[in-house]
Amino acid sequence: MMGAYTFKLPDVGEGIVEAEIVAWHIGQGDAVQEDDPLFDLMTDKATVEITSPVAGIIEKINVEMGTVVAVGTNVIEFKLDGDGPIVAESAKVGVVEKTASVSKPQAPVKADVKPSQGKNTKPKNSTPNDHPLASPYVRAQAFSENIDLSDVMGTGPGGRIIEQDLKEFQETGPSKSVRKVKMQDKTVVIKGLRRVIAEKMALSKRSIPHYSYVEEIDVTELERLRGHMKKSAQAGQPNLTILPFIVSALVRALEKFPQCNAHYDEDSQIVQQFGSVHVGMAAQTPDGLKVPVIRNAENLGPWELAAEILRLSKAAKDNTAKLDELTGSTITITSLGPIGGIVTTPVINHPEVSIIGVNKIQDLPRVYEGRIEVRKIMNLSSSFDHRIVDGFDGARMVQEIKTMLENPAMIFI
Repeated sequence: MMGAYTFKLPDVGEGIVEAEIVAWHIGQGDAVQEDDPLFDLMTDKATVEITSPVAGIIEKINVEMGTVVAVGTNVIEFKLDGDGPIVAESAKVGVVEKTASVSKPQAPVKADVKPSQGKNTKPKNSTPNDHPLASPYVRAQAFSENIDLSDVMGTGPGGRIIEQDLKEFQETGPSKSVRKVKMQDKTVVIKGLRRVIAEKMALSKRSIPHYSYVEEIDVTELERLRGHMKKSAQAGQPNLTILPFIVSALVRALEKFPQCNAHYDEDSQIVQQFGSVHVGMAAQTPDGLKVPVIRNAENLGPWELAAEILRLSKAAKDNTAKLDELTGSTITITSLGPIGGIVTTPVINHPEVSIIGVNKIQDLPRVYEGRIEVRKIMNLSSSFDHRIVDGFDGARMVQEIKTMLENPAMIFI
């Protein structure tokens, strides 16, 4: 006799009530052992691997990959040795921390459950390519007119170039045509990490009245100090970028402006100000935007911060970051590095109330001590939650950071 076992979506903690199944590791008819991986579950915090609480046969899979399901949903039905139905208790289900990104595509699910897919639409008129389709007559005509068929858009069947296409090309010329464009229409289903990002950005912009403040920083002296520290670096020390100094200056500034190092809960109307500074570092990865967290940044010096930034960035990019390394930030710094632009308007990482945007460093002429000099100039583009941080206070905090970055010895006093 075979018993039945109903597996319900477990509660993975962090107050999460729903999550998305982003990859299956099993299919209908598969035999699994206890603690074997079943599927990857993406929450708004991270991706976790859900393991099996029992040994048995997968009888039915009830949820498609890419579906957002609520905690307690009937996900899998098992067949077990023995008699009688059994219902899985969520609290007993094993959850293995994995990454904060969508897992790599798995083998197709053997059940009659198929991943949600968007349909690619093939355009009626194909764009030109390096091997254009054309009849011998059209090719000969193009040769006689010294026309490169790869520049001509074909409107015939399958993108074939016909005689009329050559005539239109001769009339408009390559400068007026769009024949070099090689893109096609495509429908993309938003899921996985991209869905989480979309939801969090929409929540932030919908619920937080942002205001932005941009200030110019002269980092000439800071760059001189950084260069000196790099030359005297010991073996094994990481590359010392400008970010550790910005974090250090931010930590010092927050001592005077604790309202900027906070979370705001709209439902309870409570602002939680934090004594420790847990800095989120927005990082672009192949899977999308992630925010690894430097914990207790107030206790770290520039070299320690450099090492932690390097470690967390690598973990975020290669999908080895743990759940507690991707949650709990109290304020965020975002930087696009050398392509950081002149001004940005960063979106606050909800439920935080402040975000600091770092723009690129440029050599620009400025009046310095009564004379014109080429100085190293960088902008800070910051956004604040206007419900919690008054414009005056936000500006004063950025000015405090500016003072320390322009006089870097103050960071260490």
